[in-house]
Amino acid sequence: MKRTKITLLALASVLLFSCTALQNTTSNSTSQEQSAQTGQNSVDRFADIEVLKYQVPGWADLTLKEKEYVYYLSQAGYSGPDIGYDQNYKHNLKIRRALEHIYQNYTGNKDTEDWQNFETYLKRVWFANGIHHHYSNEKMKPTFTKAYFDQLLQNTNTKLEGQIADIIFNNVDNKKVNLDLSKGLLQGSAVNFYGEGVSSDEAEKFYTQMKSPDAQRPLSTGLNSKLVKENGKLTEKIWKSSGMYGSAIDKVIYWLEKAETVAENQKQTEGLNLLIQYYKTGNLKIWDDYNVAWVGATDGNIDYINGFIEVYNDPLGHKGSYESVVQIKDFDMSRKMEVLSKEAQWFEDHTPLMPQHKKKNVVGVSYKTVIVASESGDSSPSTPIGVNLPNADWIRAEHGSKSVSLGNIIDAYNQAGGSGRLKEFVNDEEELRLAEKYGELSSKLHTALHEVVGHASGQINPGVGTPKETLKSYASTMEEGRADLVGLYFLYNPKLQELGLVDDWKSLGKSAYDNYIRNGLMMQLVRLEPGAEIEESHMRNRQWVSAWVFEKGKKDNVIEKVVRDGKTYFNITDYEKLHDLFGQLLRETQRIKSEGDYNAAKNLVENYGVKVDQAIHKEVLARNAKYKEAAYRGFVNPYITPVKNGNGQVTDYVLTYPKTFAEQMLQYAKEYSFLPDNN
Repeated sequence: MKRTKITLLALASVLLFSCTALQNTTSNSTSQEQSAQTGQNSVDRFADIEVLKYQVPGWADLTLKEKEYVYYLSQAGYSGPDIGYDQNYKHNLKIRRALEHIYQNYTGNKDTEDWQNFETYLKRVWFANGIHHHYSNEKMKPTFTKAYFDQLLQNTNTKLEGQIADIIFNNVDNKKVNLDLSKGLLQGSAVNFYGEGVSSDEAEKFYTQMKSPDAQRPLSTGLNSKLVKENGKLTEKIWKSSGMYGSAIDKVIYWLEKAETVAENQKQTEGLNLLIQYYKTGNLKIWDDYNVAWVGATDGNIDYINGFIEVYNDPLGHKGSYESVVQIKDFDMSRKMEVLSKEAQWFEDHTPLMPQHKKKNVVGVSYKTVIVASESGDSSPSTPIGVNLPNADWIRAEHGSKSVSLGNIIDAYNQAGGSGRLKEFVNDEEELRLAEKYGELSSKLHTALHEVVGHASGQINPGVGTPKETLKSYASTMEEGRADLVGLYFLYNPKLQELGLVDDWKSLGKSAYDNYIRNGLMMQLVRLEPGAEIEESHMRNRQWVSAWVFEKGKKDNVIEKVVRDGKTYFNITDYEKLHDLFGQLLRETQRIKSEGDYNAAKNLVENYGVKVDQAIHKEVLARNAKYKEAAYRGFVNPYITPVKNGNGQVTDYVLTYPKTFAEQMLQYAKEYSFLPDNN
């Protein structure tokens, strides 16, 4: 799944590799550039995070059966998030449950700074699905002391082993996902996908030797398992019913079986049945069969994502994190945007790729704008804004893919936005004018092009392995950068105006290019601590794309670095040449993927996407300091509650919202904690 997510410095798009369009740090638009003051959709604000609620327009227009279908799918999704906590770190569940027990049972003074800091830490753990930051992957250190924590444990009779309590405060397991090769990809990562003593080389060798029955349709080996050593021998603990995480997966299955009885059509029923069989068996061939069926089930008002999908959290790119999204089709917006999927072949034919790397027949690409009804696991509380699935290249080539834009999530971000930070970093009034007029639309179109065209574009040479096999730890950032580049290349193209999507393609393209360069070279740096390098895949791809075109365009001064009154700006002087540079880089990026050129991928990412200009970073942090708005945003879900008549029959399903973030998180912990502390 390629996916797009959002942060808030901006509406940041995040592109899911299945792409969840991932959180971009800044957006092209005023409404996306900056978090707003707490408003009517704001539920909570703490640390660098604001929690919002999203609306579900059209809910009242659904039939009772459709609402029932959404309810069952949502319950299935909510049954699995504890899996995500455990996947993220082996002690997460114990720590979270201890924190929750303290929160609910402490009767001491709650007006102290220490208690407020404790509350903030717990909320950060909830938001990140563990003790590591949801975006930077760094372990979040409490701002209260170990002595105070010990007092809370004692006063509430909360049990937590001393060694685990120490981990909250010390430097053990500091990074959830480490991409610094010098530290060891597995040795430096706290994520719980590999057992003690399993090295990167051993894991790679294990999966390299695991051959698929059909080499042309390779299985997603390692996607749904933990690789461990037992008696010195590597073996997989499969995530399935009666296997690892079985008690939670059984609940997922229970609700999926109910959903199967009220599916809208036969294709949906067949897909759900295959997903259930996959969860029961852990068979990856059934997972592929399910994805083929799911891609083909395009009719109906309701759709969903459920499974172990994104591999961003695995430094080796094998293991999928649990996630679920349940969505309702937005018919009006889907009609407006489906023109992109209908023109997928035109876009493929007009890319600057080498002829042998172009698809001769782009099949099955669908694009919809949807209304989210629930999210869980890796998609919540921090959420994607766009998704393209499935991830398997061979399925995409033979059967197509589904791309969706999460319309009500984007709207909620937009409604919460402001313009102060944007004005601080634009170079001049013209750049600001374009951002204010075209920023929101250019962001939506970039997300759409990234998901619909970008991830569906190009093909791997015959005999070349999958990107996770060939490009390894660079596969995710290379794929996201490649899809970004496809979007960038076509954002500055009259075809968009010809299709009726824009009224002035050049102005929209200029706005998109301004935003991307401003974000990639400057604004996203607000997420980093002083002295840090970039490790998150999407941040890396935005920098290596921006830094490469900046360097290659120096001879012609395509992008000039302007220093004015002690402040740095990047000014694009020639949009036509920048468009050509994006095309050149796209061509090379696709070549790297098509040929499996690991060394070229490594050189591109390490030389352009990792190192940070520390002087600019210091300046950006100082300029950003005056803006107190949250850098990141996420969401609570609406509660979907059955309404029954006097005979106990369900007559409706209504939506209500939690009053606080803590309320929802505690309710989830009470209702959906199906896993033991140790798994």
